[in-house]
Amino acid sequence: MQWFRKTPNYDYLARRKLWVGISVVLMLVSLVSLFTRGLDLGLDFTGGTVIEVGYSQSVELAGVRQALSEAGYDDAVVQHFGTSRDVLVRVPPREAATSAQLGDEVVRILNAASDERVNLRRQEYVGPQVGEELRDDGGLAVLFALIGILAYVAIRFEYRFALGAVAALVHDVVLTLGLFSVLQVSFDLTVLAAILAVIGYSLNDTIVIFDRVRENFRKLRKATPVEVVNTSLNQTLSRTIVTGLTTLLVLLALFFLGGELIRGFALALIAGVVVGTYSSIYVASSLLLAMGISRAQLLPVEKEGVREDTLG
Repeated sequence: MQWFRKTPNYDYLARRKLWVGISVVLMLVSLVSLFTRGLDLGLDFTGGTVIEVGYSQSVELAGVRQALSEAGYDDAVVQHFGTSRDVLVRVPPREAATSAQLGDEVVRILNAASDERVNLRRQEYVGPQVGEELRDDGGLAVLFALIGILAYVAIRFEYRFALGAVAALVHDVVLTLGLFSVLQVSFDLTVLAAILAVIGYSLNDTIVIFDRVRENFRKLRKATPVEVVNTSLNQTLSRTIVTGLTTLLVLLALFFLGGELIRGFALALIAGVVVGTYSSIYVASSLLLAMGISRAQLLPVEKEGVREDTLG
């Protein structure tokens, strides 16, 4: 623990152009993948049939997924509903098949794969219009969050800080979405919620660094902007490491032990925490320096009356 009590003196910004270049390349790869391959949208956005079945005893979801996959329903989403004896199956829309036909087919497959009788509890159809509305509302939520953050940071700090913070957030969102596009991991409402959480996490990290940068610009009068930002990054390093590692431990447990349904949510948060920590150091801080931040821009404006009284 001695290491955490000492302020390190690492030159983060010595290779900032290299790291910014890597970020630009990763963003280009993400954007190309998003425009060419797109996202593997889940039933929350595409619509589909929801089928609830009941077993007389507890059932393992792995066996249910395997039975459906072998019958050609490998894109079905399977989860427990209420108890371990109740199973919810969500099937994407299929051509030339009604909701009732899909429900009967799923029950037939599960009965064939089980030693006990499987009972159909209910089946519902979620139209694509609902999915499109959820997708549009989710996109607007992310956009409004970024606009609100831009306004808040500009008022709280200075417009250069606001642009740096929003650039880092856009970077984090694009890279996280790009990861889901490249790997073709299912993107549903839980992942969208994780994206919004990533924005909050990354912003918190960036604000802590920016607050220290502002303080150090006023304290370190003879230091250059690069030295001020480097000092601020080193002073917040221990907090960044402790926060990031403890968060990642929880998320890794969710990813490996939380089950299939929560895996996408955990993956988005893991990617967001890693990318968000990196962007706070190299994207936001590098852009701040590129826009020419200086001590004079952060000093409070002196009032004429106060100045004259002091001179008199």
